[in-house]
Amino acid sequence: MARIIFKRRKKIKQAQAVYDQQLLTLLDAAKLDWDRAKQNEQAIYDNNTNELVTQTALARAKYLYLYREARRRQVHGQKIQQSVIDK
Repeated sequence: MARIIFKRRKKIKQAQAVYDQQLLTLLDAAKLDWDRAKQNEQAIYDNNTNELVTQTALARAKYLYLYREARRRQVHGQKIQQSVIDK
């Protein structure tokens, strides 16, 4: 009986690791999207339309949601983001 419980825990941890890795991948992609949206907004400052501002706000909201989820799960990445290195 105890052997079955330990196998189940192992399967759960393996599945959790896969989802955590997917979360980190999505988080990196969301950060890149948000950075691009901010750059576009700054580059097109003259024609600062509501659509551009909305896209930037949406990209920021997606990134912050994924970031909070990663913090809640206590997931840590193995690489340093390019945006941190550039600063």
